[in-house]
Formats: sequence, C-alpha cells, structure tokens
Amino acid sequence: FMNELILDWNLLPSLLAILDHRTLIEAAKSLGLSQPTLGRHLVELEKQLGVVLFERTGRGLLPTPQAMQLEAQIREMEERASNLLRIAKSKKIEIKGRVKISASQPVACLLLPPILARMQHSLPDIDIDLVASNSVSNLLRREADIALRMIRPDQDTLITKKIASVELIACAHSSYLLKFGVPNDPNELSTHQMIGSVTSHEIEKSAKAMGFDAGKFHFSFRSDDLMAQWAAIKSGLGIGFAADYAVSADTEIKQLLPSLKLPSLPIWLTVHREIRQSGPIRAVYNFLSEELPLELANIQKKRI
Repeated sequence: FMNELILDWNLLPSLLAILDHRTLIEAAKSLGLSQPTLGRHLVELEKQLGVVLFERTGRGLLPTPQAMQLEAQIREMEERASNLLRIAKSKKIEIKGRVKISASQPVACLLLPPILARMQHSLPDIDIDLVASNSVSNLLRREADIALRMIRPDQDTLITKKIASVELIACAHSSYLLKFGVPNDPNELSTHQMIGSVTSHEIEKSAKAMGFDAGKFHFSFRSDDLMAQWAAIKSGLGIGFAADYAVSADTEIKQLLPSLKLPSLPIWLTVHREIRQSGPIRAVYNFLSEELPLELANIQKKRI
C-alpha cells in the first residue's frame, strides 16, 4: 500500500519508537520529543499512508496489521542505512593493523576461509592471525583479540554476541555406505564402524538423551582432533558426526538419519570490552558478525 505515495521519511523513526514502546509517552522520551509532537507525527504518517497504524486501547497503542507490515520493511531500511554509514565512516578513518582471531579447528579450517577472503577484499589493510585450536583461548590474557566459541564465556569484561547456530549431522562417505550399507534407524549404528572421540563422551550422552544406547557403538576410529575425525569420515573409515557446513561442502559426504536431531551448537562472537573500540578489531568484529551468519545460511540452502 506504499506505492505512489509521497512519504516524509523523517517520520519513520517516530513510528519505530511507538512500535517499540507502545505508548506515546515512552516513545517520545526515547526520541527526546514531546508527547504532542510525537502524536502529530503519528497523525501525519497515517494521513500520508491513508491507513490506521494503531488502535488506541486503555493499555496503550496496539499496532494494526498494516503497521506490522511496515515495521519489517522500515527496519530493513534502517539496517541498510546503518551499514552504509558504517562503511562510509570506515573509509574516512584509517583501519589498518593486525587482528588475532581464535576459533575451533573446523571453524578455522572449513568455515572461515571464504569469509576471510571476502574480508581481505573489504578490509585490505587488516592482517589476520588465526589461532586454530579446540581449547578456549583466554581473551583476558590477550591470547586473541576476537574469539569464536561454542560455549558462552561468563566474564564480565567480555562482550559476547550469539551470531549463529551450527547443526551436527550424522554422515559418512559414499564409499563407506556402498560397502556397508545405509542405516535407517539410530539403533542400526551399533552394526557400523563409528568415528568418535577418545576423551569426550558427548556422542554417548546425546544418544542416551534421545532414547537409544550408544554404549554398543563400535568406534573403529577415535581421535580428539576434530579435523582428524573429519579426515577419517572423508576417507570412508566409518560413520561420524560433523557440522552442517562441512557436510554441505563435500558432495561425497552423505547425511544420514535426517530424523536424528542432534543438539545444535551456538557460535558466540566474543571480544574484550577494553579493546572493542580499536578500529581494526571493531571492523573485524562487525564483519564477522554479519558475514558468518550469511555464510551458514547459504550452506544450509545448498543442503536443502
């Protein structure tokens, strides 16, 4: 319903504030405006659009379906505008330096490289040191500037943001399945060659939580090195569990037991509060925050 309209775009922040607070008083405070001024903004916006945006109730303002439809479009515009401003500012301020990123081996070796290639194009004056380790680097001791972790840190001096989730998938190489067959039920895994960890028992715990016994699994290959596990899967040594982004990148690796819903792993982007304002670190932090979820979304689309 926004076609062929002459719209005062300066009124849109007022609409978002009302949507956020649902009362003129609180919305006006958030914008530093008076309540009558914000009320006039709303009346003028409804007049320009030719629709009612809010139902006035005793508990506040209830958005109409038209308002909810507008909200999604306006917030998308707001996000794009913010990105443009950030890009413009980054070109005015010299962003140059070296940033150390810590990530697990699979994330560092399989997920990050194409993202870092795009980063090199967008931030050509920033150099990257990548710490590929399954141990948690200590940001408090400056072992890394930015960390991608599967476990949320709880230190008050760290800023942490959940940017994505990774799905774990039961999988095997096509050559293994050709030789040993495809399991159709989780309990059939006990008759297969399995790939797992030496010290971690997360597979057994997850299996027990889902109602079947992993104690009968025959782990013909075990390693605490996640990239060694992935190499074993790719070599056809057995059935293992890997992240969705790894499985989707190799057409010879087949997903098994799609009904088997394993716990997803969150990805937390973490930076030390004191150094977040560093130009290079902030630029890399923002880039990863935007690009990593997009990379995973594209991978998931390919798998579907």
